Amino acid sequence: MVAEPDNPRAHSTRLLLDIIDARGEDSAVDIDTPRTLETEPVARIRAIIGRQYRVDDYYEVGREKIREYARAVQDQHPVHRDVATAVDFGYPDLVAPSAFICLLGGTVQKILTDVLDGYNLTTAIQTDQTIDFARPIVAGDRLTSNLSLQSFRQAFGGDLMVVRNTVTDQHGVRILVADTGLVARSAPTERDRAIAGALTALVRGDVVSAAGPMSTYTPISEMCWVRAEPHRSQHTLPLAAAQVGTELPPRYVDVSLGDLVNYAGVSGDPNPIHWHADAARMVGLEHGVIAHGMLSMAFGAGFVTSWLGDPGAIRHYSVRMTSPVRLVDNATARIEFRGRIKSVDAESRTAVVALTASQGGSKIFGRATATVQLC
Repeated sequence: MVAEPDNPRAHSTRLLLDIIDARGEDSAVDIDTPRTLETEPVARIRAIIGRQYRVDDYYEVGREKIREYARAVQDQHPVHRDVATAVDFGYPDLVAPSAFICLLGGTVQKILTDVLDGYNLTTAIQTDQTIDFARPIVAGDRLTSNLSLQSFRQAFGGDLMVVRNTVTDQHGVRILVADTGLVARSAPTERDRAIAGALTALVRGDVVSAAGPMSTYTPISEMCWVRAEPHRSQHTLPLAAAQVGTELPPRYVDVSLGDLVNYAGVSGDPNPIHWHADAARMVGLEHGVIAHGMLSMAFGAGFVTSWLGDPGAIRHYSVRMTSPVRLVDNATARIEFRGRIKSVDAESRTAVVALTASQGGSKIFGRATATVQLC
């Protein structure tokens, strides 16, 4: 989301990217750094760890939104576009790409910013994302977010937290759990506020200020749901063909400035550092715009599912985001995806794929794995 004048992102974006770089891909995010003074927002955030909140409204998944999102993340599988093909694969309707859950991110951020009472998540940078799928999202689902703060640590000069979104359908059945690692700062500076105001001026006012759907929430005492029955596909890689060490065919994805503009609109994340070179440089990104982290993650999921054969057969997807994709001087960027089968479980008929993403030899992903269902 784009920062409002009193909700800065701005200068802190560069600082937080530096924190990620300093952390390194193998560093734990829960290393404590002593602080001499705990601010009021930090004290409040510690107090709500483990508390749970349900968003009062739902997000209804439409066919056209699935098609639109699939185009935005360059996922060509027909189950995202053609209802008859989706039915042939055993689904009731179109299947959403694996990272579709990001469309709930704006509402989640608004709710958490309110829950944290002064701790503004518009300053946050995503560092890790884990999604555990009971079943894929399909058209017609009514998705409800159930939120909790899982952990909070201060490290590397920033504030690191993990937010959990347990997503249920219209029947109250849990279909996925998404854990998002964030790094932020609790105390904005005057410089932050000034630059944030300049960035906000680049975006239409109603985009920045609109309350949007699902803007209220209810504290709940506990979360107990039935887990959805997993989809058993007959269109995935056979168990007999899955051998440890087998490498996936590499995939190359080209990302243009137009792709970033399109994704910003589709995903509901209009932050100008993703599409305006001067805005990116304003916050210290000297080479210009960077791609959304969830867009890179969506490309990675499509890389795995195009090899697997069935996009609904991912059971678990986890990515540590080491570095953003950079469009130097607005030039098209090329991302290279590679992967190999790390392990196979014959009893559960699953395999774990380790994947990498790089741009010009520089890593975009740190540790990244996908657990997939085999037939």
